Amino acid sequence: MENLVTEFINYLREERKLSQNTLMSYKRDIEQYIMFLQEKNVEDIQQSSKTTISTYMNYQNKQGRALTTISRSLASIRAFYRFLISHDFMKGNPTIGLESPKVEKKIPQILSEEEVKILLSQPQKMGLKGARDKAMLELLYSTGIRVSELIALNVDSIDLEKGELTCCHNNRERKIPVWKSCINVMKNYLKEVRPFMLRDKNETALFVNTNGNRLTRQGFWKIVKYYTSKANIKKDITPHTLRHSFAAHLVKKGEDIRDIQVKLGHSDISSTQVYLQLADVDL
Repeated sequence: MENLVTEFINYLREERKLSQNTLMSYKRDIEQYIMFLQEKNVEDIQQSSKTTISTYMNYQNKQGRALTTISRSLASIRAFYRFLISHDFMKGNPTIGLESPKVEKKIPQILSEEEVKILLSQPQKMGLKGARDKAMLELLYSTGIRVSELIALNVDSIDLEKGELTCCHNNRERKIPVWKSCINVMKNYLKEVRPFMLRDKNETALFVNTNGNRLTRQGFWKIVKYYTSKANIKKDITPHTLRHSFAAHLVKKGEDIRDIQVKLGHSDISSTQVYLQLADVDL
């Protein structure tokens, strides 16, 4: 069965062009499922059934796994079986009729506009690194893009004359307007900061670390935590908090939910509608 998992992950990588983080998530979910099957002496994937998968979901629940984790695991298993069937490794889909645990969509942690203002004002008078950090935070809040999209940006991803950012997620490209307040910060970064942080003039990454290489997700996470602490904000901030705040503040200002959906790059409107719950919340 391990070979089938390898075939599945290769398919997701080569055919579906999924990101490395997504591939690792699928791999982890399926390997845990395969391990469960082997513990139950199921050595052939064709021996699995709807009852097998239901038993596995109950097992995860007894292990104290969150409903979101169990739901994601089932989604991975569904994808795995669809792959096996489409590639003639087995017949019949045991996941048909299985229902995912109902997961209540929680309202994400949001910063108020005043808290955002305080956070964005923290990287001041800190040299090249501070100017870069301010540009990243301003761009994240100005466009609402994902952190993975932020660190994947190249220099040619942003058109400062048009005030427009182009980013790509799951092979879907979208263009997002950039607020004027951010454009000036980005102009300063591109002209006065980035050239002096580079080691290789051929580097295409928009945001680079102190070694001149593309900034990593982990690197940005440390930056967010540092400035959150410096701003004395007590909320549990994650790299996605500015994205959530961006969307919530647009809802508060009355922007059409469909327009917000496009800016966020949500394929499903229900993901965007979560922010409607914040319409009457004092931000």
